[in-house]
Amino acid sequence: MSALELPGIMSAAQLRDTATFVASLQHADGLIPWFEGHYGDPWNHAEGAMALTVCGLLDEARHAFEWSAEHQAADGSWPMETVGATVTEASIDTNQVAYIAVAVWHHWLITGDITLVHRMWPVVRRAIELVVELQLPGGPICWSRDAAGSVNEGALLTGSASIVTSLRAAMALADLVDDPQPDWELAAARVAHAVARHPDVFIDKSNFAMDWYYPVLGGAVQGAAGLALLDNRWDEFVVAGRGCRCVSDRPWITAAESAELAIALDAVGDRARAVQLMADLQFLRAGRGYWTGWVFPEDTLWPREQSSWTAAAIILAADALSDHSPASGLFRGENLPRLLTIDDCDRTCFALSAGPT
Repeated sequence: MSALELPGIMSAAQLRDTATFVASLQHADGLIPWFEGHYGDPWNHAEGAMALTVCGLLDEARHAFEWSAEHQAADGSWPMETVGATVTEASIDTNQVAYIAVAVWHHWLITGDITLVHRMWPVVRRAIELVVELQLPGGPICWSRDAAGSVNEGALLTGSASIVTSLRAAMALADLVDDPQPDWELAAARVAHAVARHPDVFIDKSNFAMDWYYPVLGGAVQGAAGLALLDNRWDEFVVAGRGCRCVSDRPWITAAESAELAIALDAVGDRARAVQLMADLQFLRAGRGYWTGWVFPEDTLWPREQSSWTAAAIILAADALSDHSPASGLFRGENLPRLLTIDDCDRTCFALSAGPT
């Protein structure tokens, strides 16, 4: 596979440097932290592994998967925050737990490494079984469980939308290893239906950009409906020439959200705006990595950190927009099982409610 590049925006050398930046943060045990001296979490760790895979740093990516396999709890979870061998936040986030399925499927699409798939399949299965157990009657997924085991029965729109992709990737892996999981198909359909049709049942975080574009990025809202959803609040979140705000009511542009929005735009066929976003956020590049964000009108960087997950999101966006790797269409739904709808299923499978109970 040739080197990844985004012509006119990011050269192959720049993208390779950004991948080596992610690898430089990796701990000896395989964990990829947010940045030097900070904690790691299972979602951003998996995203980092995906970026390493895209750029051909396969030994480092496999080392990251080994960390996930070796540090998974018996119930399928990982803690929200880990620094070295120390757990600094023992609560779990269901979206963070589920994302390992996306990373493993992504790695398979690029490498065809069936040995790694078989190594990671029990890990993925335990993680997804836990997440599905925490699905609410109306379809959303409870977003967290505290260190004492008490479940927070609220659901986050961003988290549940991301879990749609995780469930589809897990279903694809189940088929690959001939261990079908039909209950996951129903779980994915239910959560996608809630995200697309009942966003009011989630905890209100509507000022956050991720709640705006993740229904599209996660695949619950597709095609013309997805494009209309992105158009509807475009002017609230996007600052011309700079990128996407993290929250609609703050003058703060963030590179990771800008890159993820670019992937979401590509998923609904709007590659022109996606490419422009990627071009706009290049002012945040510094050395091999990217600054996390920029505040205006002060025209200052904040926070002054270069995070692994920001670099990873940019690499994945570049891959999607260049159609570079065999996994470049993952967030367009390519090579993923079709999402069932409630019209496909016996309605008795769906206990649709007015909201979380």
